Amino acid sequence: MYQEFGIDEKLENIAQKVESQIKHKIKEIDDICMYNSIKVLKAFQDNNISDMHFNSTTGYGYGDIGRDTIEKVFAQVLGAKDSIVRSQFISGTHALTVTLFALLRPNDTMLTITGEPYDTLHPVIGIEENESSLKSFCINYEQIDLLGNEFDKQKIEERVKEKDIKLIHIQRSKGYSARKSITLKKLEEIIKIIRKVNNEVIIMIDNCYCEFVNKQEPLSIGADIIVGSLIKNLGGGLAPNGAYVAGKEELINLVAQRLTAPGQGKEVGPTLGINKSILQGLYMAPSVVASSLKTAVFASKILEELGFKVSPRFDEERADIVQTIEFGDANKVIKYCQGIQKGSAIDSSSIPEPWDMPGYTDKVIMASGSFTQGSSIELSCDAPIRPPYIAFMQGGLTYEYGKLGVLKAIQNIM
Repeated sequence: MYQEFGIDEKLENIAQKVESQIKHKIKEIDDICMYNSIKVLKAFQDNNISDMHFNSTTGYGYGDIGRDTIEKVFAQVLGAKDSIVRSQFISGTHALTVTLFALLRPNDTMLTITGEPYDTLHPVIGIEENESSLKSFCINYEQIDLLGNEFDKQKIEERVKEKDIKLIHIQRSKGYSARKSITLKKLEEIIKIIRKVNNEVIIMIDNCYCEFVNKQEPLSIGADIIVGSLIKNLGGGLAPNGAYVAGKEELINLVAQRLTAPGQGKEVGPTLGINKSILQGLYMAPSVVASSLKTAVFASKILEELGFKVSPRFDEERADIVQTIEFGDANKVIKYCQGIQKGSAIDSSSIPEPWDMPGYTDKVIMASGSFTQGSSIELSCDAPIRPPYIAFMQGGLTYEYGKLGVLKAIQNIM
């Protein structure tokens, strides 16, 4: 069957050897999956989820019991006082944008302490000039770079103790950088340092790609508010769009009034038939995230065996579902992404090419044979076409499909 799928016997043998070497990591992932499955199931039962919560609303969406209960379930799962979970959020970037505009006011200062944020936030903040950016509303931006892969603790403590900073932004996933993603241990350490000198600053976490990778989420270790996309981890491959914001009740109220309108907040927002998909996606999310992690571990080990530089290595602690592979060659990174497309269920005959994608500075190649457009919890791989030519791979609805996609991609560059 492997040969019929276009994978030669030599690569199949390497894959079998690799799978025997990663068994202990697979067991660790399964243990985390069980823990998070219990957490999700308990939240469903505690909130008495039934088929009435699948019902839809239109228009203003007044009195949508399904929507309101979904937000209670998400809050419980994420350890939050409140949450807003809406299809009206177009993407993770949109949810981050709404949250920043909700919490910041003219002359406030936003401080990012994980270096330059993800490319799509550049025009939002004003790093890239835009007439609708935070900068255009006189909101100040400062940035403290990481020292290697570590927080610059001394510089952060010195700056935050000045108490003119309104919000600290921390992006856990690496985005399109070569740095490591931020583990919960490192996050907890820096939050303690911040709280030692400043109890008032809002600590906001971009948690995209990170949910259910560990047993805890950032709110349980001192963060005030977290943001993520439903076409990533928590959507479980079933939510067709949307995002969530979770955290302190007063902060979620501000976000809700920015998403809808002041005075209306969470009371409006039709669900248009999406409730069942969101609930079922969350129900499946622990298992789907586990499959994505297994795919990443397998890819990391086999690609390292073949001589490529990978991060994280297969046995390293993981903070998110993203696996990077450094090819050092534009043609190879393009071929790998095209191979992922060939290994997909949807649009497998399409050949992705680098293009000028909205919100990105460099040309980007993006392979995603997904049931939901842009869904990165499904197997996907993208890369900015710039040295050192790193591919950013994530997802895998099942480990079996993820493994086949990785092998197809490797075959394509061999």
